[in-house]
Amino acid sequence: MDKMPGLGDMAGMLKQLRELQGELERAQKELTKTSVSAEAGDGAVKVTITGDQRVTGLEISPDLVAGDAKRLSNLVQEAMNKALNDSRQMAKDRLGPLSAGLNL
Repeated sequence: MDKMPGLGDMAGMLKQLRELQGELERAQKELTKTSVSAEAGDGAVKVTITGDQRVTGLEISPDLVAGDAKRLSNLVQEAMNKALNDSRQMAKDRLGPLSAGLNL
């Protein structure tokens, strides 16, 4: 007779949690290697950001550099915010199914 009923279920749950943790770690590593790009000003400014929110690329049209600095600043900000939003959504899409039900 089992002296501590339910330990088999607990062991199974712990195993599932370890597997889930491994999957989350793999997904997070994958996000560091995946990127999104966003543009502003009809492509005058383009920003590339990884899934872990690192800016890896910034392209600015030469026409803007010689032009209005305020407009350039606004377009860089707009492109970065778009890329960050896309990066967050990508992370949510990749990690969401793994964290469902964990109340994270």
